Amino acid sequence: MTLLILSDIHGNWPALKAVLAAEPQYSAVAFCGDVVDYGPQPVDCLRWVTQDVDYAVRGNHDNALGFGARCYCMATLREYSVATREWHRTLLSEANCEALRRLPRLHSFEWDGQQFLMAHAMPFRVAHTTPQNGLFEYLDLDQWGERMKGVSSDFVLVGHTHVQGVRTFGKVTVVNPGSVGLARDHPGKACYAVFHDGKIELKQIAYEVGRTAALLRAAPLSSRVIEGLVHALGYED
Repeated sequence: MTLLILSDIHGNWPALKAVLAAEPQYSAVAFCGDVVDYGPQPVDCLRWVTQDVDYAVRGNHDNALGFGARCYCMATLREYSVATREWHRTLLSEANCEALRRLPRLHSFEWDGQQFLMAHAMPFRVAHTTPQNGLFEYLDLDQWGERMKGVSSDFVLVGHTHVQGVRTFGKVTVVNPGSVGLARDHPGKACYAVFHDGKIELKQIAYEVGRTAALLRAAPLSSRVIEGLVHALGYED
């Protein structure tokens, strides 16, 4: 059995399609949040999440759009986040927004005899083993260990940073699959992870970045926002 682990799709349907084409034999999907903002096709991506994902949590961008709340995203992307969220509000129906609101902040499940805990951002604070409903905190890999003391899950799945990583602390393995739709560490590729036969593997797959860029350039956004996002995608004409 194969568990497909995704995060941070961000409306990038060509990237998501490439991942699904590369992993046709998956048994279930765990999604660590952020299906909206930045990309040109949030409706298609959200439809897939609501219909095909088995385990999911809400990301900070999902939370911001669904509830009209602050996003607290990275400062370097804030202008693009605000602009695309305003656009996405015109594309998503009320039912779509309700689907975002219904996503939990934390989710735990058992898979292949292992216990998993999911959150979008790191769900624990220093000196606390009770989950803290993580949505916003950005942590580097080297900071994960201090949060795992006393955690009983076998695996903790998080996203948010758009950077892949896997580290084991005692009996707990922390996994960030990276970003499907806007990878910071592998520009021009869709990042994800798989859990199979008791092991985690981080993967990257090339996709039609030019298609995503073309759709953004046809969007009702300022040229500054469009070209900033195209550059963030790692696309060059």
